[in-house]
Amino acid sequence: MAENERALEEGIVTDLRDRMSYGSYLDLDRLLGAQHPVSVPEHHDEMLFIIQHQTTELWLKLVLHELGTARDRLAEDDLRAALKHIARVKHIQEVLIQQWSVLATLTPTEYAQFRGSLGSSSGFQSVQYRAVEFALGNKNERMLGVFRSHPENLAMLTAEWERPTLYDQFLRFAARRGLPVPREILDRDVREPYRMHESLVPVIQEIYEDPHAHWDLYEACEELVDVEDNFQFWRFRHLRTVTRTIGRKVGTGGSSGVDFLQRALDLTFFPELYAVRTEIGQ
Repeated sequence: MAENERALEEGIVTDLRDRMSYGSYLDLDRLLGAQHPVSVPEHHDEMLFIIQHQTTELWLKLVLHELGTARDRLAEDDLRAALKHIARVKHIQEVLIQQWSVLATLTPTEYAQFRGSLGSSSGFQSVQYRAVEFALGNKNERMLGVFRSHPENLAMLTAEWERPTLYDQFLRFAARRGLPVPREILDRDVREPYRMHESLVPVIQEIYEDPHAHWDLYEACEELVDVEDNFQFWRFRHLRTVTRTIGRKVGTGGSSGVDFLQRALDLTFFPELYAVRTEIGQ
């Protein structure tokens, strides 16, 4: 055996005929064959651009999977299990935030050489990103129209539009635990974007001012704040990456670009969880 060579252990399977293999289980032929640069001649950095967005979509798929189950567990009054899924979402968000640093290695000069080949394709058209926003409370019925030409995506996003958000399920759970969540919130049309309710702030304040009596709800509130903070960090990193790559150019999908992304930073998922901080200790 050559120096610095590791011997294969006797029990390791090397004959993979008619067996489940790593590649077949993960469908790697299809996954690794899904990168199709369109620039002519093919620009080296387009592969980075494609893989960055494809991996983001894979992580968003898992975020939706976890948020769906977290809501199911809350509806079943299993807060501990729900928090496990929310914790996983937070870790995925951290990966998504850090991932922007890879795309940020793409310089304006490099991106300009293949940007024109992207046509009207844009991250604005990501159905999974919209579904995550819907799941967290930023619902917008007009976004359904973007996916009219893709019935499967339209059906998925419509189902998310009609489903209670993570915050809806948490507040319903808190009400079943005896907290006086206003009826107008419990009965709200979940297809509408969630909006601030001043009447809910004292309810949240009760949780924060007596954490020993409401420890699991107290923990859940902070977990939700973590999710929103992470989402805002992701939005901000997106904004800064776009700024350093294309400046203030119009987006490929027709948006105003940086200005459009800047306005997204004003959107919030759980407004009372932030408003309560002003009231605590008054």
